Amino acid sequence: MNNWNLEGKKAVVTGGTKGIGRAVIEEFVSLGAEVIFTARDVVAVHEMEREFQRKGLKVYGIAADAASQDDREKLAEFLANKWDRLDVLVNNAGTNIRKGTVDYTIDEYRKIYEINFFSAFELNRLCFPMLKASGNASVINVASVAGQYDVGTGSPYATSKAAMIQLSRSLAVEWAKEGIRVNTVSPWFTVTPLTDSYLANLGKLKQIVDRTPIGRVAQPEEVASAIAFLAMDKASYISGQHIMTDGGLTSGIF
Repeated sequence: MNNWNLEGKKAVVTGGTKGIGRAVIEEFVSLGAEVIFTARDVVAVHEMEREFQRKGLKVYGIAADAASQDDREKLAEFLANKWDRLDVLVNNAGTNIRKGTVDYTIDEYRKIYEINFFSAFELNRLCFPMLKASGNASVINVASVAGQYDVGTGSPYATSKAAMIQLSRSLAVEWAKEGIRVNTVSPWFTVTPLTDSYLANLGKLKQIVDRTPIGRVAQPEEVASAIAFLAMDKASYISGQHIMTDGGLTSGIF
């Protein structure tokens, strides 16, 4: 049987209207999945939902802030009312503020943690009953190379992503008996709205490209393909792993 697809899979993607999140949705539906996605911008959510549905694709949006517990619970309720199970959960919502450690306000670094880590932690917990109901579920947490190496992103971002990586390892062991696999994908610099202003600095862009063996930054579709593979039944024996989509960056020391 050819199971190099996501036919019949029901998936949730957070942070879905831009960058890696949107690329993941496009990849998932091309492989046959049905997708619910979230984002904060109500207008963007509705426009994107209509765009996909005009093509006959089963894509549904819900305006929800990953940093809000009320919105996270709203998403879980929406899922429970729409589906009887959840096969794939992609925790992709993220943010950053680049500063020196002593320059952050408490509100700033707590916001980073709330969106990057606590959203993933809570959605995993809230979605657990539906993931368990799948009997063959896959969770993919989108972290960052910064979760293992200092790449100048600022300490709150780096440590929040490191927490995601360890969360995946812990849940992979804890939830294996429930038929739930949990993995992490960690991108290096990727062309997204979150990095646009940073990559617009030609000096910084050159430094990034010079450090990357493949010699360029990633496109969102290249990260999405790794996420899609981990969502497939083809990846049925892969759990608790941390996959770097980094163009070879972390394999070298110079």
